[in-house]
Formats: sequence, structure tokens, C-alpha cells
Amino acid sequence: MKITDVKVWMVQGFKYNWTLLKIYTDEGYTGVGEATNWPGAPVVYEATKHISQRIIGMDPMKTDFIWTKLYRDLNWIGPFGASLCAISGIDMALLDLKGKVLGVPCYELLGGAYRKDILLYANYWFTKGGHNEADYIEQAKRVKADGFTGLKFDPFAHTNYFYGENLASNLTLTDAQQDLAFEVSKAVREAVGPEMDMMIETHAMLNYRIAVKMALRLSQLNITWYEEPAGPENADALRALRERLPSDMAICVGERHYTRHGIRPLLERYICDIIMPDITRCGGPSEMKRMATMAEAYNVLIAPHNPNGPLSTLASAQVCASIPNFFRQEFMYNDVPWRDTVIDHPIKDMVYDGHLHLSDRPGLGVDLVEEEMEAHPGITTNAPDNFYI
Repeated sequence: MKITDVKVWMVQGFKYNWTLLKIYTDEGYTGVGEATNWPGAPVVYEATKHISQRIIGMDPMKTDFIWTKLYRDLNWIGPFGASLCAISGIDMALLDLKGKVLGVPCYELLGGAYRKDILLYANYWFTKGGHNEADYIEQAKRVKADGFTGLKFDPFAHTNYFYGENLASNLTLTDAQQDLAFEVSKAVREAVGPEMDMMIETHAMLNYRIAVKMALRLSQLNITWYEEPAGPENADALRALRERLPSDMAICVGERHYTRHGIRPLLERYICDIIMPDITRCGGPSEMKRMATMAEAYNVLIAPHNPNGPLSTLASAQVCASIPNFFRQEFMYNDVPWRDTVIDHPIKDMVYDGHLHLSDRPGLGVDLVEEEMEAHPGITTNAPDNFYI
């Protein structure tokens, strides 16, 4: 069997554009994947189109060989970024294709299922109203009523801090902005009750002093994790910050760490309790499985980052099914209505009681619907100014 063609689409999503692709073969088998990243979705889209041409003529069943060849060949332009997003999408599509050839779900290719009901937490549930306690309370209660037992949000992103000159200057918050972020967080905790997992995101946008100060305040709310209190560039800085935070506060990082090589210093320095690789940028399902195995050696849990399109959600769930150190998977609570129509088996039919229930359908269990993708083309203009919500 040989790969004969790869098609790539950019589709508009709620938060940003999705990069979706489909691999074709001379025996009629196909596989679908996703390479979404942002901002700069057009860069990822063009990189995916270009890099996909390198696999024409290859045997699609040789998934690890293709991954390794692409990674080593493209390492000359950097071991992460747009090229690795393309590799991630290609790897996803190849595993989907292989599963369809063999008649098994992807989780069987990854070692078999520990579970088929994937515990989710809701994100992007706070998309309406203003940055105030009442609006957050109303939306948080809706999440709980829908059966979710965990939710995440960034209480800092709408304090009028992330936009304009402050973003590029002092990375700080006024006392009033700190108070607002805390009061909103406190209101959400009271709304959902003490048993619900509540994750706090910072997007690595707080300076060291404010990150520590807010962690100390938020610790009284029994938060499940404190996410990205510092950026991915310096593991030693993350380690230093780790030592200043409350000892019982879990740290979650990893959405901007690519491949097993990128998370190695985090694990070796015992920086985090939870790793959150993103399947459309970390290297795809094959690499996420390898990252999970590495994390298991350090007793670190996996909670995949997943604010992307529908294939990202399904592929992440396939990996989560196959690993022992799974915690929770992120889920887009609000999204565009065509999220479920660009695939032929809607995700909404798989999600209930706070879980994504995997089917036994081969591969990822879905195919792309080309006319629906083409009806919602991605926007190639500048990113919206609310992309940190």
C-alpha cells in the first residue's frame, strides 16, 4: 500500500482555525488528522500542506518510521513549532488509517484500553457576560448541571490586563485586578461546591511575584492545579517558582512543551504533578503515548490540553484510554455548531455524565465531511483580541 495524496483544510472554529487533513492510498483506505495550533494558523496550514508532500509514495502502515523520518529531516528548521504540528496531524491520520485497515480503534494500536470512558473537564464555558461574579456563577452552575465534575478557567484574562501595552511591558496586575481575579475564583468555587475539580489557568502571563502571590491566595480555594505559572523557556525558573508555591498545590504545565525531549527537564527536576501535552503540537498520538510512558516513570499524571477541533478531542481520548497515568482530558464546552457536522459521528453523542465514551469503530471512529469543512473556511486575518479567554 502506498500514500497517493494528502488534502489539507483550514476550518473556522470558535477560538481559532482548525487545520484538518486526510491521507489517501492506492488501496482506497484513508485516514484523518488534525494539526491545529495558534496564533498563526495559516503558517501551520501551509506547513502541513508542504510537509504532507514528503510522505507521498510511502507505506502508511510504517507509522513510527514516518514519524522519525519527518522529525529528523525537519529538525533542521527547529524541533518544534509549525513543522511539529504538521507531523502531529500526519501521525494522527496515519494511526487512524492503520486502525481502519486492521479494523480496530486507535487505542488498540497504542496497547489496548485501560478504560473507554474518558473523564473530562470543561473549558470555554465562561464565554458569555462580563468579568464579574454573577456571570461566572451562572455559567459554572450550568457546567455542573450538565454532569461535569471538573472545570478550568483563567480568572486573570479579563482584568483588562492582557490587552494593550501591559501585555508587552510589566506583566503585572494592580491590587484591584488581583482582588477581582480572586473574587471571581472564589465565587466559582462556592457555586460548584467543594467536590468539583477547579483548575486555574494563568497562560504564563503573570510575573514571578504576582504568580506566587496569587497562588498563595488561591490555595485557600482548594484548586486542583495551578497551570503554567511560568513560561516553557526555562525549567530552572519553573523549579524556583515551584519551591515558592504551597507544597500541596499541584502544578500543571506542558501545553507548550513539544515531544518527550521537551518534557524531560520538567520531569528530571520534579517541577510538575501533571503534564498536559497537546496532541496537535506535541508530536501526535504516537508521541503523546511516549510522553505518557516517560511521565509514568516519575509518577506524573497526564491531562491532555485540548482547545482544538473535533479530531484533537477524539485522538486525545484514544491515548487517554491506553495509559495508566491518565487524570482528565480538557473539553471545549462551548464551540461552533459545525464542530459536530465536519465529522460523520457527532461528538455530542459520545459525551454525557462528564465523560467521553469511546466507541469500537476503527481508527478514530470518524471521517471528515468535506462539504461541511468547505462551508466554514478558516479566517486568515489577524487573530481576535480575545484568544486568551
